[in-house]
Amino acid sequence: MTTLTTSEFVPVELDASKWENLQPLYQGLIDRELKCSGCLEALLLDRSELDAAASEAYANLHINMTCHTDDEKAKDAYLALVENVLPQLKLVGFELDKKIVSCPHTKDLDQKRYEVMLRELECDVEIFRDENVPLQTQDTKLGQQFSELCGAMTVTFQGEEKTLPQMAKFLEETDRALREEVWRLVADRRYQDHDKLNDIFDEMIKLRHKIAQNAGFDNYRDYMFKAKHRFDYTPKDCEDFHQGAEEVCVPLFRKLNKQRAEALGVETLRPWDLAVDTKGRDPLRPFENADQMVAGTSRIFHRMGASLGEMFDTLRGGDCLDLDSRKGKAPGGYQQMRDRKREPFIFMNAAGMQGDLETMIHEAGHAFHSILSKQEPLLHYRHSPLEFAEVASMSMELLAHPFFDEFYSDQSQADRARRTHLEDLARLLPWIATIDAFQHWIYTNPEHTREDRTAKWLELDTRFGAAVNWESLEQYKQVTWQRQLHLFEVPFYYIEYGIAQIGALQLWLQYKKDPQAALKNYQTALTIGGARPLPELFKAAGLEFNFGPKTMSRLMNEVQSELDTLPL
Repeated sequence: MTTLTTSEFVPVELDASKWENLQPLYQGLIDRELKCSGCLEALLLDRSELDAAASEAYANLHINMTCHTDDEKAKDAYLALVENVLPQLKLVGFELDKKIVSCPHTKDLDQKRYEVMLRELECDVEIFRDENVPLQTQDTKLGQQFSELCGAMTVTFQGEEKTLPQMAKFLEETDRALREEVWRLVADRRYQDHDKLNDIFDEMIKLRHKIAQNAGFDNYRDYMFKAKHRFDYTPKDCEDFHQGAEEVCVPLFRKLNKQRAEALGVETLRPWDLAVDTKGRDPLRPFENADQMVAGTSRIFHRMGASLGEMFDTLRGGDCLDLDSRKGKAPGGYQQMRDRKREPFIFMNAAGMQGDLETMIHEAGHAFHSILSKQEPLLHYRHSPLEFAEVASMSMELLAHPFFDEFYSDQSQADRARRTHLEDLARLLPWIATIDAFQHWIYTNPEHTREDRTAKWLELDTRFGAAVNWESLEQYKQVTWQRQLHLFEVPFYYIEYGIAQIGALQLWLQYKKDPQAALKNYQTALTIGGARPLPELFKAAGLEFNFGPKTMSRLMNEVQSELDTLPL
């Protein structure tokens, strides 16, 4: 592994949120004479440091905006960068990409070392169009509108104003009438804004289709496969994943639905019956506040070994965590690297639920990836393909199972948490297939109407959805896709979770046989960052890069076997 190397090209005190500060430095790189491969490598290192400074400026403003969507100054600062800096970075980035790929000394570089970077830069040069820059800026701003709209959603429940993430825990209560009240309250609140969300999405589809056409593509799907550097799989491979989810996971998922209905003593499940314990036990509440969650997660990683605990503890000081749910906070969770100081940040909306603990462990996996690859001198290689980045996080969710006793002194509660997570895998893979198939259809049929979109969504639910009775709730069912922020903010980012889950399940099986060998493979692969092609990253972790029906069947059989050992 290459050791940490930095240049002195970028001033330490640079305010990289202002284009007037960045422009002379980038122009200097564009104008620099390259006399040999060593000169080219020096330029790559200097560009990496400058890109890291610009990336961190964006990260800081994005973090502040998502933590405080109701703060006008935070929003304005973020939008100012989106409008005034990001477009310029795209333009100057294109000029630098062209300079690098056309440089006669590129052939003298270590071709294995620079293979991945050069392949991606050549792709980016091929599809770049000046006229797309303002369209992409507009798309990003629409994503911010989605985030702001969702962050403002609250309901009044039992005399208190609560965010929608805070309401989720009441769907685990044993009182069915209470659960129905909560579900309807949240569904009504979301539905109030469904037309506004449709307006945003319709505009996004038009913009994205235009972007694709400008770049010479028939549709946005094909454009995004290129833009996301999907060199190692195709839309057909995604369809194979959809088929596997339908043939392997949906029958298991619906079997579990049937068992749930029988255990609850109801004829059919309703949407508010999916999270409650089937034996009427109190909901799992692993922690009361974020501090307890962090302390317990630290203990899990220390017991797991391989220095994971020490890495996690580096996040506990300073400004690396914002975990509690509150009004004005954007939905969801993420890990974002501050690329210049090489320090991760974790964002989530914790409300005391088992799912929050799993999110904490998941995002910690991303942070481990960032920490393990931060010694890489080239920023381009400090970020791996998303299909493998999610292996880093999803693996941790599964490998943490033996250590749930850090949150549950009662073994039966720890078993419930493990079982719930494994059952969720049978639900997750069909949901990923649903969202991915939905996006494939949306962007290969860009002229569709809202009615067409609703019909397709319901068709996919019939193919992949749970065995749930939505009678008299049809209007809510038609817009359940609007809950998926990826559709709005990061289009075509979702199949990665499915591919990664297949990898994570393989690592879990490794861990069950030999924990230390599995953790060694995990760390070895994460240390590579993105310096090798996707199949090689899987191989470095001892994983097979295949996500079709056959592989899925083998892995889900193991999940079923594990479920058979855990009490209902």
